[in-house]
Amino acid sequence: MELTGKIIAEFNERGGISSRTGNEWKAKSYVLEVPGEFPRKMVFDVFGVDRLQAFNIQVGEQLTVFFDIDAHEYNGRWFNDVRAFRVDRGQAAPTPAPEAAPVAQAAPAAPVQPAAPQADATQAMPFDAPSATDDLPF
Repeated sequence: MELTGKIIAEFNERGGISSRTGNEWKAKSYVLEVPGEFPRKMVFDVFGVDRLQAFNIQVGEQLTVFFDIDAHEYNGRWFNDVRAFRVDRGQAAPTPAPEAAPVAQAAPAAPVQPAAPQADATQAMPFDAPSATDDLPF
């Protein structure tokens, strides 16, 4: 998957030693803001010293981020994992968020014309004379 937007925040680099392999690892998180009528934000991770150096992401940059989404379970709870595997710098058109659907616009309303003044039936006829259009029962 990919999204284009602006990097609006970065978090401290974190690292450790893998309990499975014994190798050292490093990761850093960033926040990407995707423009639109309702801007969306996404936190993603860059994992690995080589990618951190190659991507060299800076706050304020306009980027297209290619990422994988996965989830993992920890103590009975599930967590999403969004990892960038490629970053492109360029003037590409922003990619809209998948949930964003085009909003249908209503047709412009016709201008309202003021109603022509109508004669009052009580003034046009004497009060005692019945009217042909009078539908009142009394």
